[in-house]
Amino acid sequence: MVALCAAMLSVGLGIGTAVAGPPTDSMKVTIDEVLRIVQDKELKQPAKAEERRSRLEKVVADRFDYQEMSRRALGAPWNTLSDQEKQEFVTLFRTLLTNSYAEKVETYSGEGVQYLNERTEKEYAEVRTKILSGKTEIPLDYRLVNRGTEWRVYDVVVDGVSLVSNYRGQFTKIIRASSYSDLVDQLRKKSDKLKAP
Repeated sequence: MVALCAAMLSVGLGIGTAVAGPPTDSMKVTIDEVLRIVQDKELKQPAKAEERRSRLEKVVADRFDYQEMSRRALGAPWNTLSDQEKQEFVTLFRTLLTNSYAEKVETYSGEGVQYLNERTEKEYAEVRTKILSGKTEIPLDYRLVNRGTEWRVYDVVVDGVSLVSNYRGQFTKIIRASSYSDLVDQLRKKSDKLKAP
């Protein structure tokens, strides 16, 4: 599931745009920049691997609202956390997400994305796209929230499955079976394992 969600940023060849507005334009800017980095021949050199990943993570971080994603993925327990605990959870969740999709992004092989339409309601929007990979078409929707001057992603829905809801289900199960501290311990271990060379 996470690997599939990761493909969300490994696409870029804009094949067509239906009704577009600021949320769609925001996503196109991010996807185009990801594509530019991924296709940069100089950055493909092994010695540039770290720089390449760092640039990709910055582009994604500029569009994704990791705090909002974390709050929604954790659910009710979020409201009981101190500011320091919230920050730690956001950091761990961000590491989990970025490391999970990094490999997919870095092995970009020419898939395309079609922008279908967008829906907006007050400060929220959903940009519907479709990944085109060979003969496969995967519906992929970005849910965004307006943060004053920019649209930030707070959830990604792949083939009808919400990334945030999927994680919330996993996190709730761990907390119910054990505790919030156990969840954080598991995230720390996973984060360390993902960071290891």
